[in-house]
This record gives sequence, structure tokens and C-alpha cells, in this order.
Amino acid sequence: MFLGKRILARDMTLVAIYILVLPATVLVLASIAILWPSASADISTSGPHGLTEVVYAYTSAAHNNGSAFGGYDGNTLWGNTTLAFAMWIGRFFEIIPALALAGSLARKRTYAVTAGTVRTDKPLFTMMLIGVVIILVGLTYFPALALGPLAEHFSGHFGL
Repeated sequence: MFLGKRILARDMTLVAIYILVLPATVLVLASIAILWPSASADISTSGPHGLTEVVYAYTSAAHNNGSAFGGYDGNTLWGNTTLAFAMWIGRFFEIIPALALAGSLARKRTYAVTAGTVRTDKPLFTMMLIGVVIILVGLTYFPALALGPLAEHFSGHFGL
């Protein structure tokens, strides 16, 4: 129970869709941009730095304002189209599972607080929520974003 309402499998499915939509969009579009020959021409830097440029561009488009590193030329047909698509998904597609979850919770009746109810008014809930968010974001983006800088750093030291 959460806020006096029972959380069912359908609700958790909507939460999972909400959490996975943006990372899947970012990583799929970035991988296509790296592998597609005409799209990879937009990347001025090769190697690990180029990977970081592409992943950052799509992450920023989907989550934020659409900025990019100076070495990534997003002002091409491919870049404009796919970055706009990532931005569109980031702005509008996440609304669908969020509204569905809100509607599902609004239709449910409220139950009395019991020992099985998640208490949201305690510091433990806040700490656990922050921890889960950090872990989810870290596991989603850290490998791809860290791969570029770490590989670039170690390639300079070891002559790779």
C-alpha cells in the first residue's frame, strides 16, 4: 500500500514503462547514430570522445534543452530529425504512462493505514527514494557516459 491505496502489477508496469522510455530512446538513437554511416559523419571526433558526444546530445535532447558538445554536428537532416524525435518522446511520450498511473490511483479507494502501508512522512522514505533514483540513473547512463572519458583517459596513458 502507498498513500492508502493498493499498488497492483498494472501500476508497476506503468512505472516501469515511465522509467524505461527515455533511456531506451536515448541509447537506441545514439547507437544508431554511431553505427549508421551517414549519421556517423556528424561526429567530428572519433573514438571514445565521439561516443560521449553522441550519447550526451541525445540525452540532453530527451531530458533537457537539446544542447550538444562542440564536436557533434547535429545540424544535419539526420541530427535534426532524430534529436527532435528524442525531444518529442522526452516531452510528450512520458505523459501517457504518468497520466494512466494517476488515473489508476485516482480510481482506487483509500484503505486505512496498516502495518503494510508505506509511510511517506518519514525521513527513511525520502532517503530510500533518493537512493533508488540515484541507482536507477547511475545504472542506466553511467556505463555509456563513463566509457568515453575513461577509455580516452586510459588510451593516453597506455598508448592504446
